[in-house]
Amino acid sequence: MTQPVQPPASAYFITPEAEDTQTRTLSVIVDNEPGVLARVIGLFSGRGYNIESLTVSETEHERHVSRITIVTRGFPHVIEQLKSQLDRIVPVHRVIDLTRDGSVSEAGQPIQRELAIIKVAGKGDRRVEALRLADIFRARVVDSSIEHFVFEIVGRPSKIDRFVAIMEPLGLVEICRTGVAALSRGPAAD
Repeated sequence: MTQPVQPPASAYFITPEAEDTQTRTLSVIVDNEPGVLARVIGLFSGRGYNIESLTVSETEHERHVSRITIVTRGFPHVIEQLKSQLDRIVPVHRVIDLTRDGSVSEAGQPIQRELAIIKVAGKGDRRVEALRLADIFRARVVDSSIEHFVFEIVGRPSKIDRFVAIMEPLGLVEICRTGVAALSRGPAAD
């Protein structure tokens, strides 16, 4: 008699409702050099944590400094350990937890924006409805033909999620998302 196959122990199988898990947005300021991104990501994969969003770009060209923005979900004590370990990597200048306490209030959240490009195919009433809804969400048409639209939408990830969900029954074909860019609120630098 065969035993039922159990899924491997991984953060992929942690349900969003799992107790004590929090979504965190981390900003990691690093030297822009080969291998740094792999080392940063390796810390997360080594702990079995998924990175929900990852963006990287050079922010200070003269100093060769880049900002890595990571959105992850996990247990607070493990995320604190990850932050401490990130701080010890030599090319890391600093680690900023933009959601310091995992707060869900707007005041405690960083300013987050994401860009998505979304292709929707349809004719007739579906086409008209897609255009109407895109206008409500302030999505911009960047390409179109008689049979499709490509929309560009910028906003919080939750706004993009809602737009995608609404477009699904109208003929959603393809989605490309950039990942979250985030800064802390207020006048001070991170």
